[in-house]
Amino acid sequence: MSTIKELVAVEGATVIDVRGSWEFESGHVNGAINIPLDEIPMALDEIKDMKQPIIVYCRSGNRSAMAQQFLMQGGIARVVNGGGLGDMQIALMQ
Repeated sequence: MSTIKELVAVEGATVIDVRGSWEFESGHVNGAINIPLDEIPMALDEIKDMKQPIIVYCRSGNRSAMAQQFLMQGGIARVVNGGGLGDMQIALMQ
């Protein structure tokens, strides 16, 4: 199993921050795009066209877990829950 850092560096994963836009603006992982959880259903086709794997994260890992499940049910097989912002920052430094 690849680490998050490997998924980003080697496979060119797409990183999606599913927090609200104001949360995203207060700080986020470099290179992440912001699609709030409540907008994920409307962005499903757009997300399907993005480079996979898809890594989703939020503040604590709860919203990203919901996003992961929705995306997988929507037909995107390679979705990873990166957890919270702090988890992602640590994972990308390792």
